[in-house]
Amino acid sequence: MPKAPSKNQIETLLKQYQANNYVKAEEYALYLTKKFPNHDFAWKILSIVLKKVGKISESLTASEKLVEITPQDALAHYNLGNTYRELKKFSKAEESYKKAISFKPDLFQAYYNLGIVSKNNYKLEEAERYYRKAIHLKPNFAEAYNNLGTVLDNLNKLNEAEIYYKKAIALNPDFEEAYNNLGTNLEQQGKLNDAQTMYEKAILINPGLTNAHRQLSLIKKFDSYDQHFQQIQKIYLDKNILGEQRCHINFALAKIYEDLENFEKAFQHFTEGNKIKKKLLKYNIKNDIELFNQIKLYFKKNSQNTPKNFENKNALTPIFIIGMPRSGTTLVEQIISSHSMVTGLGELPFVLQFGYPVTTGLLESSEESLTKFRNDYLEKLEYLREKNLIVTDKTPQNFLYTGLIATCFPEAKILHVKRDPAAVCWANYKQWFKSKNLGYSYSLEDIVVYYKLYNELMEFWNKALKNKIYEVDYEALTINQEDEIKKLIKYLELSWEESCLSPEKNERSVSTASNIQIRNKIFKGSSQKWKKYKPFLDGVLDNLDTK
Repeated sequence: MPKAPSKNQIETLLKQYQANNYVKAEEYALYLTKKFPNHDFAWKILSIVLKKVGKISESLTASEKLVEITPQDALAHYNLGNTYRELKKFSKAEESYKKAISFKPDLFQAYYNLGIVSKNNYKLEEAERYYRKAIHLKPNFAEAYNNLGTVLDNLNKLNEAEIYYKKAIALNPDFEEAYNNLGTNLEQQGKLNDAQTMYEKAILINPGLTNAHRQLSLIKKFDSYDQHFQQIQKIYLDKNILGEQRCHINFALAKIYEDLENFEKAFQHFTEGNKIKKKLLKYNIKNDIELFNQIKLYFKKNSQNTPKNFENKNALTPIFIIGMPRSGTTLVEQIISSHSMVTGLGELPFVLQFGYPVTTGLLESSEESLTKFRNDYLEKLEYLREKNLIVTDKTPQNFLYTGLIATCFPEAKILHVKRDPAAVCWANYKQWFKSKNLGYSYSLEDIVVYYKLYNELMEFWNKALKNKIYEVDYEALTINQEDEIKKLIKYLELSWEESCLSPEKNERSVSTASNIQIRNKIFKGSSQKWKKYKPFLDGVLDNLDTK
C-alpha cells in the first residue's frame, strides 16, 4: 500500500484549492489525510482551507498534526503560530514562532508576528526588538515600520515613531493605516495642523476609513455642515457599514453636531455609538462589581505580607496620578511635568500588567511576589524615564491598585484627582476609548454604577492607607489655579518653578483623550458642559449620590 498520494491526487487537490473550491478541497484533503496520515501535503492544504472557511479550531488540529509529521519544517511551525495567534493563544504562538526561527533564522515573518504577540502581551521592549529584527532581515517591510511606530508610540518615543511611520509611507505611499497612525502621533505631539493633513490623506486613500473620520472630527472645530460632514453622513446612511465602523461614524457625527450646538442630534449619535460599542465588547457591569469586591477582599487578606524594607537601587520616585478617566488627570500631569525635575510618562500599562494577578488573588501575595512587582515596574520606568529620577504615571484606572501601589512604593506620591461626578460620568459617556478595559463607559446606567463603585473603593483606600493619598479637587484647581498648584508642588516636595502655572506651554507629548484641550490655558466651567444634554438624560445624572 503506498505511503504517499500519487502525483495525480496531489494535483487534483491543488487544483481545487487554487480554484477557491474550498468545500471540495476540504473533503478531498480529509480523504487523503485518512488514507495517507503521515504525509504532509494534504495536512498542509487542509489546515489552510479550514482557516479560509473560518474553521480555526479544526485548522489548529491539522496544523498540529503537520508539525508532528514534519518537526523540522520552519513554515509548519510558523503557520501553527499564526493559528494560535488567531485563537488568542499568545504564549503558544510565541513558542511556535521561536521554533520556526530556530530552523530558519532569516524567517522575517516570524519575527514580525513575534512583535505582534509581544505587543498584545504588553511586552513592548520585546516587540520593538522583534520588529527591528524583521526590518533588518527585510529592509523594505513597510508593515514592520508601521508596527514599530505603534510600539514606540506606546513607549512615549513619539519623535522616533514619527520617523518610522514616514518610512512606512515612503515604502508604500498608499498605506492608509500608516497615515492614520502618523496623524495620531502628530496629534499627541500637539502638531494639530499636520495631524489633520495626515488624517485627510488617509481618508483620500480610503474614504471609508471610519477611525480616521472620527479622529479628524475631534481636532476640527465645525462651524458649518461642511464637505467632511457630508462625507461622514453618506457613510452613516450606508446600511452595509456595521460594527466598529458604525461606532466610529456615530462618535464623529456626535462631535460635529455638538460643535454646531445641535445637542439633540449629538445625543442621538452618542447613544447609538455607545450601544454598538458595549455590544461589541460584550460588557456586563457584574464583572466589574466582582472585581471591586475581589480587590478589597485580597487587600485585607494580604495586608500582612508587606515586606519591611524595599531596596531602591536607582532612587527612582514615581508619582501616581489616579482617578476616574476624564477627571483631570492629564491636566495634573501637565502641571507637574512642567517642572524641570519631573518627566511625565503618561498612561502606562505596567501596574495592570504586573499587579493584576497579585491584586485579584490569581497570584499569591508574598514578600517575593510584592518585591517582584516593584522591581518589574521600576525596570520599565528606568527604560522610559529619560534624565529625571522623578516620573509620573497618570493611568487613571490605577485607582484599582492603590493598595498595592502604596504597599510596594512607600516613597511614591499618590495623587487622586476628583471632579464633579456628573461631569465625569458624562465625559466618559461621550468618549470613544481605545482601551478595552473601560466597557462600563458605553452605558449611562453602567457609568453611574461604576462611579459609585470607584467612590466606595477610594473611601476604602483612604481609610486603610491613612494620609497616603493627596486629593486634588479639579474644580478648585481651575478656579484658584495659583494657590492649588503651589499647594500641590509643595506636597510633592519640589522647589517652586513658575512654569508649573502654564501647563499649556508644556511641549511634552500627550497620548490621552485630553491631548487637544490640554494645549489650551486652564479654564473654568468645563464641568458644567454636561448640562447642555440635561433635557435628554431623563435625570440619570441628577443628584448623583456617591455616599
